[in-house]
Amino acid sequence: MSKKSQEELKEKIQKLKEERKAVILAHNYQRKEIQDIADFVEDSLGLSIQASKTDAKVIVFCGVHFMAETASILSPEKTILLPDPQAGCPMADMIDVKTLAEYRQKYPEAEVLCYVNSTAEIKAMSDVCCTSANALKIAQKMKAREIIFIPDKSLGEYVESQMEGSGKKFHLYPGYCPTHHRLLAEDIIKAKKANPDAVVMVHPECTAEVRALADFILGTGGMSKTAGENGRTKFIVGTEEGMLYRLKKENPEKTFILPSEKLICPNMKLNTLEKVYWALKEMAHVVKVAEEVRSKAYKAIKAMLELS
Repeated sequence: MSKKSQEELKEKIQKLKEERKAVILAHNYQRKEIQDIADFVEDSLGLSIQASKTDAKVIVFCGVHFMAETASILSPEKTILLPDPQAGCPMADMIDVKTLAEYRQKYPEAEVLCYVNSTAEIKAMSDVCCTSANALKIAQKMKAREIIFIPDKSLGEYVESQMEGSGKKFHLYPGYCPTHHRLLAEDIIKAKKANPDAVVMVHPECTAEVRALADFILGTGGMSKTAGENGRTKFIVGTEEGMLYRLKKENPEKTFILPSEKLICPNMKLNTLEKVYWALKEMAHVVKVAEEVRSKAYKAIKAMLELS
């Protein structure tokens, strides 16, 4: 698409957005042109919370399916649109209701700590939710001595490693993020060798071998904060490549290095300007969580907010 055509499409989207009384949310991993038209660019839960505070009637969620579900959980009165209905999350799909029920039966004394990167049905079966940023804090504040951590084993391993000596026992579900697991320790070592003065920030969804090489282990919100506040000017960023666009936009004088070309989530890239336009035009691909599931999932998110 030519630059002129892209600008014309952005104008059409803006007009439709006003007509529909809509807000556009873009996750940090979205295409740069999607981030540019968004009203808010954040992590998934932060976006849903922002949207719930607006008077918008329609939310266009440029992310993946579980994120649109979370927006529906927090804003049941609003219409939630997902530009591409095929935009899913492999990690969220790695656990189902039957398997979680088996885990709860196997560990009856445990409470379920559920990463927000999960389906509404899984949240509804959980005791409390968490984000990559607050997972450790939530786990520390939970009264249960046993915790079933789902679905991301890497984030669970990181939390468990930070709580040695706490007396709490973790049962980690073996889910993972395929994109973050494509980042290898050798990629970080190579990037550090080429940029010895760079700060290394990696996402906790990365493997333990990669996390061991990092200066900071952070979610995307933490990366944004650290990049802005840290006095260093060069950063190696171990997360999906879309995050670098936001970091550079916020810190134009600093340098951000992607340590691997494999750090691209194909699902996040399914949303395009054309699909955003058609979603608003046709009010298409509505994501609505059934009330029976929504009310239970909301309790798990509310429990997280109370512990935060």
